[in-house]
Amino acid sequence: MTDPPVAISVVIPNWNGRRWLPACLASLAAQTLAPEEVIVVDNGSRDGSLEYLRAEHPQARLLALAVNTGFAHAANRGLGAARGDLIALVNTDVVLAPDWLARMAAALTADPGAAAAAGKMVSLADPAIVYDAGDVLRRDGACEQRGRFEADDGSFDRPGEVFGACAGAALYRRDVVVAAGGFDERYFAYLEDVDLALRLRLAGWRCRYEPAVARHAGGGSAEQLPYGHEYLVARNTLVLVAKAFPARWLPLVAYRQVAWGWHAWRERRLGTHARGLAAAAPMLPGALRERRALRRRARVPVHVVVPRRPIRGPRAGGHPSRRAAPRRPPTTTS
Repeated sequence: MTDPPVAISVVIPNWNGRRWLPACLASLAAQTLAPEEVIVVDNGSRDGSLEYLRAEHPQARLLALAVNTGFAHAANRGLGAARGDLIALVNTDVVLAPDWLARMAAALTADPGAAAAAGKMVSLADPAIVYDAGDVLRRDGACEQRGRFEADDGSFDRPGEVFGACAGAALYRRDVVVAAGGFDERYFAYLEDVDLALRLRLAGWRCRYEPAVARHAGGGSAEQLPYGHEYLVARNTLVLVAKAFPARWLPLVAYRQVAWGWHAWRERRLGTHARGLAAAAPMLPGALRERRALRRRARVPVHVVVPRRPIRGPRAGGHPSRRAAPRRPPTTTS
């Protein structure tokens, strides 16, 4: 006899996130709408995470993987194990406001045509600064985070619709995500949520934006990656473009790649950037093959899903940093 389905499951991918887990789990325990289950998928942590979870949070379901398989695979394992109709994906370096789950669930269930809900993410260190208020994908291949580095002055307090959600703190309809194939595990980490958002939009689903607050440190485990997140962003951007973008957008993509390369050279990280681009090469044939099937299944054309917009300036969807310069390639961080 199988267990009956539950309303909401929370999935937390963890990789050496012991220092973040107490605050994250405490914020889940304080939710006004309590989740029915919390699943922690551990990616081979060696920092005492497993011992802490077993001793201090035995009520959480723990899926312990032997090695770091990446955020995308861990998220898929959590989705596969979860029994909830709605799945909240939460990073370890996130602290949720007490009403986050209630508001996100209300927003998603109120719109049957929505497959995901994005919240208002602010900086954990300085909650007066916006981290991500929903994502915007452009035709040059850049994914911008709405409001990034801007003051939280109320500009992003209105609910609505956005392109996609940062999977660092997002709510999904489990059956829709599973039917879409889940997160593409080739990405390992970074842009896997953008790829999922694109596929969901092509399939005709929407993403709601509800300004429920999640405080996010950002890159909680990125510094442990062999090449850092910049390598993965450079690689995965090319895979995303090859998988879904039409050839007529390639001049815009080329412009963005040249601009990112110039910034990488200025910041003395061109080697890492170039290694990421080179690592994309063997992945491109598979991505190009998939684009045909993706187009055949699409209910909404890609030019509608990714509308024409400026690729420079404030109307491009991103916002220049007022605290750190020069800017690095803007991406969704999960």
